[in-house]
Amino acid sequence: MTQLQQQLALTPAQLGPQLDSVLVSHILQQPAVPAAFIGQDRARTALEFAIGMDMPGYNLYVMGEPALGRFTLVQEILQLAASEKATPEEWCYLNNFDDERVPITLRLLPGEGRVLVKKLESLIDDLLDTFPAAFDNPGYQRKKKAIHRAFDERYEQAIEQVEKKALEKQVVLYEENGAVSFSPIIDGKPLNDQEFTKLSEEQRQYFYDLVSELETILNEQLLELPQWKRELSENLRALRKDTIEQAIKPMLKKLEHHYNAELGVLKYLREMRPELVKAVMELLPDESEGEKGEEPVSREIFIEEFVPNVLVHHETMSGAPIIFEPNPSYGNLFGRVEYSSAGGSLFTNYRMIRPGALHKANGGYLILDADRLLTQPAVWDALKLALKAGEVVIDTLSDHAVTNSTIITPRAIPLSVKVVLLGSRDLYYLVQDFDEEFNELFRVLADFEHYLPYLPQTLSDMAAQIQLQLQEMGLQSLSSCGLQQLLQFSFRQAEHQRKLSARFADVLELVREACFFARQQQAEQLTSEHVRQALAGKKYRTGRISEAFLEDIQEGHILIDTDGLAVGKINGLTVLEIGDTAFGTPARISATVFAGSSGVVDIEREVELGKAIHSKGVLLLTGYLGAKYARDFPLTLSANIAMEQSYGHIDGDSASLAEVCALISAITEIPIRQSLAVTGSINQYGQVQAIGGVNEKIEGYFRLCQSRGLTGEQGVIIPASNQLNLVLDQDVVTAVAAGQFHIYTVKTVDQALELLTGEVAGERNNRGQYPKKSLNGRALLRLAEIAEIVNGSSEE
Repeated sequence: MTQLQQQLALTPAQLGPQLDSVLVSHILQQPAVPAAFIGQDRARTALEFAIGMDMPGYNLYVMGEPALGRFTLVQEILQLAASEKATPEEWCYLNNFDDERVPITLRLLPGEGRVLVKKLESLIDDLLDTFPAAFDNPGYQRKKKAIHRAFDERYEQAIEQVEKKALEKQVVLYEENGAVSFSPIIDGKPLNDQEFTKLSEEQRQYFYDLVSELETILNEQLLELPQWKRELSENLRALRKDTIEQAIKPMLKKLEHHYNAELGVLKYLREMRPELVKAVMELLPDESEGEKGEEPVSREIFIEEFVPNVLVHHETMSGAPIIFEPNPSYGNLFGRVEYSSAGGSLFTNYRMIRPGALHKANGGYLILDADRLLTQPAVWDALKLALKAGEVVIDTLSDHAVTNSTIITPRAIPLSVKVVLLGSRDLYYLVQDFDEEFNELFRVLADFEHYLPYLPQTLSDMAAQIQLQLQEMGLQSLSSCGLQQLLQFSFRQAEHQRKLSARFADVLELVREACFFARQQQAEQLTSEHVRQALAGKKYRTGRISEAFLEDIQEGHILIDTDGLAVGKINGLTVLEIGDTAFGTPARISATVFAGSSGVVDIEREVELGKAIHSKGVLLLTGYLGAKYARDFPLTLSANIAMEQSYGHIDGDSASLAEVCALISAITEIPIRQSLAVTGSINQYGQVQAIGGVNEKIEGYFRLCQSRGLTGEQGVIIPASNQLNLVLDQDVVTAVAAGQFHIYTVKTVDQALELLTGEVAGERNNRGQYPKKSLNGRALLRLAEIAEIVNGSSEE
């Protein structure tokens, strides 16, 4: 290994975080006291501030990606705050006896809704027990008989007067089933129909005229009979009503006495009294109707008419409610009115009003998923209106645009709720840009970090949570090596040697999968071997595509050389993300240079496979070549750069270092070592910049070299600033320690070229010239020759 290689090569200790085994053992020996949440002090402070600001507009947007523990931390802080708040009042809907289409609202103390419902149901039960039994009361029967007797006396007096006149004229009056008839008397004996036919024509005509005269007199006497019957019905109805009122009065008096301090309930009871009397008169039979064997009226009719519809029941001293609505549709959020079908029409009433999440969270806290909320039609605007107006309205017209249906419009309910939105970073800035009211209503932002600080307290909290998970899975303890392996996984998730991933849910998922292998081996302790088996199992389950790429390279379908030299060809490194898996794979980058004035042509861009960032990286090459070499002559050349055998879209500028090395190799015709793969981004001054996915890229190339056989010459060149992001598999670290694989870090293009070519790059002297035999000197000379060929010499 040359001096430069030794200088730029990383040691095994630099390929991952260095854990203090003594600290890890000490943490495991401490009693496990699981913390409710790990880290995220900035987000915690924002949450506590938003909850403490009990003012309109201080709703909260929790920003961060899933699995960062957003929901857990929000619940933890809200539960603490909710336990210290007073239990909110209950709201119920009542029947509006003046207009049933507009149900009215009633505010009740916590827990009183259930009590009021039970008392009114008990009142209805008492009514059903009282009636029609109350009509059997002797006093009621006497009054009823007196009313009938008065009617009968008036009727009898009228009949007696007619009968008296009939007898005077030798005619007898018969009354049967309310029908009155007359019959003549001859020789003191009434005639029947047969005897009447035997009379002479004159006699019959005489009696016909006489009966007609008597019927006229009868009609005159009974002219007021309909009025008498109306008076009879009115008197009976008044008696019945008075009896019902007298029976109901003590029942309602008892309720009014109980609710003497509740003006809303008292008002409802007083409005309910005449309606209750009316309902008993119409629905409950008296004793005469009962004798006909009619079915008793169900108590449900009375309940549907008089019992309040309590939207949400709260237990006394239970604190403020915390509601999470996973599916914030309009009905789920604002409530809905249910309908039943009757005779082909839709029917509803105040009892069929159903609460939404805003009703349930009123007086407390409502947690919503911002992504789901904003995809629901009209919900976002309605929520903003509710928060600004401070009331929740159930819009029944938008749900049921049906002509043959009963439409009710429930009155609005005052709203006091703190809304917590859980959403992504991109969505937050998008809504902020397009909705001016967003900042007015959601003034507080809780920004969740992607990383946890590598501190003893963090390790202790993580170890406690892991041990708690182990207990749930039936394992007794966690070994020191097992904890170190889990921490290594968290470092890898964070892609940082000094920071842990905030996605602790992924660590717990790995613990559960490792427990599966531990139980298979009947182990009582979770060790690093179980964790590695879980990682290997997941890698195998999701590794079909990466293995297919490796097979294509081994079989020669994809051309990648891992040894030898080549001009204008270099191994770049790419990362493929498919679903929830990401893996690295090498890709050959080639460059050709010839006399011309086309400049550096990005073939991927020309065929529209290269996206914007990739095209930007290639365009920077012209700036670098011009600043590096063409100070005294115009940069004139034609060059083509391509990522070979790529058939999909390419994005990112991490190939720009490999592209410039391949381009300079093509310009100088100096061959490049194919045993080294390169990744990194550059700027116009030749400085190498950090890239993403460095671990996957290194491991992808390592697997290829390992499958072909490690020669000790193979390795990877990465930006020096990416060294902090290395958390490599143990196989790679072992190969580096054995000298079979190398990882070099570079800060400039010149360092990368020296590693790849074995040539000295060369530096400018005081006159601005490179040594002629140096790599840069040969590049400058060749570019000058091409410029002269294309543009002609200055003498010409």
